[in-house]
Amino acid sequence: MREFEYVAPKTVKEAVNILASYKEKATVLAGGTDVVVRLRDEIIDPEFIVDIKHIDELKGIKFDKKDGLFVGALATMHEIENDKNVKEFYPYYASACGHVGSKQVRNKATSVGNLCTASPLGDSLTPMFCLDAIVVIEGPNGKREVPVREFITFVRKTVLERDELVLGIKMPYIEGAKGIYTKNARRHEVDLSNIVATILKIGTEYRIAYGSVAPTPIRLVKTEEFLKGKKVDDKVIEEAKKILATEISPISDLRATKEYRVSVSQSILENSLKALG
Repeated sequence: MREFEYVAPKTVKEAVNILASYKEKATVLAGGTDVVVRLRDEIIDPEFIVDIKHIDELKGIKFDKKDGLFVGALATMHEIENDKNVKEFYPYYASACGHVGSKQVRNKATSVGNLCTASPLGDSLTPMFCLDAIVVIEGPNGKREVPVREFITFVRKTVLERDELVLGIKMPYIEGAKGIYTKNARRHEVDLSNIVATILKIGTEYRIAYGSVAPTPIRLVKTEEFLKGKKVDDKVIEEAKKILATEISPISDLRATKEYRVSVSQSILENSLKALG
């Protein structure tokens, strides 16, 4: 690892100005659970580390039923998992954050960082996709908002410019929504996911998001459309499982085969639909 310069801005404006000056030479540090590993393994080699942990504007979790949930860029997985409003109104998101790494990792890692890492198996991302979350970004030209389904473009690639900073994530409150989060991994604790999914029921409609089945987390829109308005019985579930298999494109790797991931994805759908009723 080569030497780098450490900078710690105190405001969003200061951070954006620094990023605008350094651009590709800079790497943003928040929780550090991904960045520190990539530094150690020499996957990244920045000249400047921009530590945003001291920016109060990026901290906290806000909720009301009109505006929904806002998760600041520095809100940790532990804070989200234990927030009373998240647990009451977004329990599947609380569960997702509670499945990230170890307790030590959850005390440092942020959900926004999980999003910006843009891994297809990011544990906290599928709830955002089900809720059509909005990513709030600030750069030299001011703020902009990007739908989460447009934010990640490929593995570890996003629409975020080098001189921009994610301020947080907005998720709407949906009256009566019920959701189930599922993570399949080799071990129950402290492991990367083979498959991660959130299935949300809103009245007679479903929203279905999966991770680790494509280069980015995805919504299964054909499966959603098929299920819309239907009474979910065994016949409908079996057909939905067939449609699901046409919408995902998992790979085989050290953790699981493609065939295993397809089978598990179908089982998650079946179990979730039956539990949601």
